[in-house]
Amino acid sequence: MTALEAVRELLAEFPVVDGHNDLPWALREQVRYDLAARDIAVRQDAHLHTDLPRLREGGVGAQYWSVYVRTDLPDPVTATLEQIDCVRQLIDRHPAQLRAAFTAADMESARREGRIASLMGAEGGHSIDNSLGTLRGLYALGVRYLTLTHNDNVAWADSATDEPNVGGLSAFGREVVREMNRLGMLVDLSHVAATTMRDALDRSTAPVIFSHSSARAVCDHPRNVPDDVLERLPGNGGMAMVTFVPKFVLQAAVDWTAAADDNMRAHGFHHLDTTPEAMKVHAAFEERRPRPVATVSTVADHLDHMREVAGVDHLGIGGDYDGTAFTPEGLGDVSSYPRLLAELHDRGWSNSDLAKLTWQNAVRVLDAAEDVARHLRATCSPSNATIESLDG
Repeated sequence: MTALEAVRELLAEFPVVDGHNDLPWALREQVRYDLAARDIAVRQDAHLHTDLPRLREGGVGAQYWSVYVRTDLPDPVTATLEQIDCVRQLIDRHPAQLRAAFTAADMESARREGRIASLMGAEGGHSIDNSLGTLRGLYALGVRYLTLTHNDNVAWADSATDEPNVGGLSAFGREVVREMNRLGMLVDLSHVAATTMRDALDRSTAPVIFSHSSARAVCDHPRNVPDDVLERLPGNGGMAMVTFVPKFVLQAAVDWTAAADDNMRAHGFHHLDTTPEAMKVHAAFEERRPRPVATVSTVADHLDHMREVAGVDHLGIGGDYDGTAFTPEGLGDVSSYPRLLAELHDRGWSNSDLAKLTWQNAVRVLDAAEDVARHLRATCSPSNATIESLDG
């Protein structure tokens, strides 16, 4: 049996839980949520990284759909609600393939039914507009993690890719984490500054996640996780879900990406724009200046390092498909997970290791967060604190 055959057999029992996929934003940008124009029941290779046939081919059993909105939108809460609505429409449109999931038990039920558990994660604290009531509203609508920042700071938390402002988490930021623990919403530390990571780990009584981040020791990018933070995951019970974005996994891609982003802005596009018009600008830049190419092996190097530092019980996968313009060679879309697992198999990862990476760790972490929430809800009232009352 080849390594690829072996991992496909394993995925039939322990499918992939992917921590971050930006399909809803791609559908907004490309077709303004006209789901018939991008019918994911059929392959959409020309437009998207993601569709149902390729999710099946990739052995995906659960997906955290990102309900990301850009930080510069005038009304991020409304835009986030539209993203949530998009996910709900997708589930309603494909009930034989997708199942809404809100708990670890829902994930297991979907697995038994042969459907893809569909969870949601909000990407950036701007989506709650400094309101704990809004945070609770998003939870009630099914959002099960909040990334504390995106690429820009929020008033109460520092981002990895912005100038330091509050030095990690402010008093209100710590209250956000406390309320997330009480709700059972996972604290996602992808995108945040290392100071914010450490503050959140100091504060959180529930496991945290990194929904799509890799190892800073392997690729020195601020979006990645430093070793001292990885070392704290066993004590916290959380997990880091390795991402595939070339500029976060390959050191040679860091400078190239900075130049490519500057080129996008010079042509009037947001640097994260993946619409066809923006991709034409990317392609022209790449023709003039070929990009460094990450591979399956590049991503596996991160996982080897992260396993050494944090342990296999604290790792997962968060590809960031449809949220990146470029992907590693061999990991071009959501059908590609078996290639990564086969590489790890060849490096000596056991079936037990791979089952933890793909399914078991992610289910355990959400289940543990639910346990913490049950205790806190019995002993703590909802917080009605405001940013003005705590941060002045």
